[in-house]
Amino acid sequence: MSAPRVRLQSRHWLGKTLAGTLLGYPLSVALSGVIALLTPGGFAGEGKLQFNMWMIVPLWATVLGFVFLFRDAQRAWAWLGAATLAASGLLWALKTGLG
Repeated sequence: MSAPRVRLQSRHWLGKTLAGTLLGYPLSVALSGVIALLTPGGFAGEGKLQFNMWMIVPLWATVLGFVFLFRDAQRAWAWLGAATLAASGLLWALKTGLG
């Protein structure tokens, strides 16, 4: 017999919002860098710098929108922290040629 599912509650909104704001931004920056390096031209492609700069905003807004689907603030911090570390590590690996 499985445990009852925990319903989403609004009492964790502050912690989730802070997680999405404080961890969502570096996650968005790292993802923008990964996308820049994986597409033709890397960072130096024509018009890529401007495009990648503006791509951060919709990525961050997406994180902020989906952060409220976590059951509680602790899960939001844990998953977004892990995602930020993974994206930053991938960006570092791609920049140093390890990827």
